[in-house]
Amino acid sequence: MFPQSLARPTTALTQRNEVTKLSRTFANQLPRPPPKALPPPETFSSTSRPRQYYSRPQPRDLPPYRRAWPGLLAVCVGGVGAWAAFLAYAANQERLSSSAMRRVLSELRENGDVRAVLGDAVRPEPAWYLNGSPWVYGSVKMLQGNIDISFRIKGHKGAGTVYFTSIRKARGEPFTTLRFKVIADDGSVILLPRETTAAHDEVRA
Repeated sequence: MFPQSLARPTTALTQRNEVTKLSRTFANQLPRPPPKALPPPETFSSTSRPRQYYSRPQPRDLPPYRRAWPGLLAVCVGGVGAWAAFLAYAANQERLSSSAMRRVLSELRENGDVRAVLGDAVRPEPAWYLNGSPWVYGSVKMLQGNIDISFRIKGHKGAGTVYFTSIRKARGEPFTTLRFKVIADDGSVILLPRETTAAHDEVRA
């Protein structure tokens, strides 16, 4: 009924389908590798909860309790000591720079007896703990009218200690020198005469 030219494509398509079916069949029928042996069954004598795989740390004793107040007390004492040292240094510098100290040093350098015992270049003796500055004991209270100081001096021959005390009886009056002497290290005592210290009486607060 149909032409032969139209029947050929149908025959070719049918042959192709048959070849595909055969290939699939052969692929399914190929021998497969035998299955591997199953692992041996594992049995548990207890529950299946996993056990710890590390050892617990052994309990250790707590470190000894250390009190904090000794360290705090040491810090407070150190702070108070440093503050006290600073105040003492500031007060000493104030006494050194006072007009009374300058007047006393001027009188000492001009006095012949002091130069005869201590030598020339009379100057305050520096203290090692003040980095070369001298230490002046006592107090200089110009407003209250009270000056009482002592300090070390030295020359090229020797050294000694100066003692100076001066007061003012009333405000506006001149200072009155009560004590002005030098005690040398060899025991010599040098009393500065009243005329030498009279210039100091003109100092006002």
